[in-house]
Amino acid sequence: MDHEADAHRTDLMTITRHVLNEQTKHPESRGDFTILLNHIVLGCKFVCSSVSKAGLAKLLGLAGETNVQGEEQKKLDVLSNEIFVKALISSGRTCILVSEEDEEAIFVDQSKRGRYIVVFDPLDGSSNIDCGVSIGTIFGIYLVKDKDNPMIDDVLQPGRNLLAAGYCMYGSSCTLVLSTGSGVNGFTLDRSLGEFILTHPNIKVPKRGKIYSVNEGNAMNWDEPTTKFVEKCKFPADGSPPRSLRYIGSMVADVHRTLLYGGIFLYPADKKVQTESFVFPMSYLMEQAGGQAFTGKQRALDLVPGKIHERSPVFLGSYDDVEEIKALYAASN
Repeated sequence: MDHEADAHRTDLMTITRHVLNEQTKHPESRGDFTILLNHIVLGCKFVCSSVSKAGLAKLLGLAGETNVQGEEQKKLDVLSNEIFVKALISSGRTCILVSEEDEEAIFVDQSKRGRYIVVFDPLDGSSNIDCGVSIGTIFGIYLVKDKDNPMIDDVLQPGRNLLAAGYCMYGSSCTLVLSTGSGVNGFTLDRSLGEFILTHPNIKVPKRGKIYSVNEGNAMNWDEPTTKFVEKCKFPADGSPPRSLRYIGSMVADVHRTLLYGGIFLYPADKKVQTESFVFPMSYLMEQAGGQAFTGKQRALDLVPGKIHERSPVFLGSYDDVEEIKALYAASN
């Protein structure tokens, strides 16, 4: 990469420009979707700013409450949730919001109601906040059937119905990865401009990787196919080198690495598995990048949730790596 040339580029593809370019491919578009995405981007910038000065602003530590998953809420969790709820409602384009931090879905007042449903985790990996590890926001967007009469059943759609999905990672840089159904693109926040600039166009996950990512502390709760797969990663029978284990404990960071470098991210079935609302956006991104996402029984995006915050295991990553674990589940059945 020619860094000197990059430093003098004047024709920058911002995320706003990218989304507007996508909008021109749909002549029937009225711009509502673009406005909604712009409000999500604004929320990401706000949270990024809050994360970067959390220690100075006394936003670290516990808020004294727990979320719907029984996890202790951090002060920054609560703030991030408020930021996104207000950003999404003020867009005037949403009708139902489902947040990881709220037990019940939020139905937007009719005067500010639009036709989109947004599911989101305002701050994934919040247990890592105090030690400076990368954390992030995950979101997915659906279309409501009838915006004048939104119902909770409108949220209970399979992941394949997503219109768009993405995440924003707050780490050494602030990176927003987005798919609107035609590939995956990554944008990095240029703080001097206050704009997300396209830095990772058309991301494609390698067909096979050398990394596996799983919390081995839960190994005693795994089923047989997962145990066999991890054993195979560590002690390959074919004489190939063992795979490297990389686990951060923040789904955004682990999936981001998997997207760029390949490999597989495993969240096996146990007492504490991911909720489908947030399995879906990551599975959508992985498929859009040429990978796969599997639950142990079926394609992840074909799941139909029975309630909000329903839980599901997930295995996602490079196409061939997911094929391996699918074969082990097929053999066990």
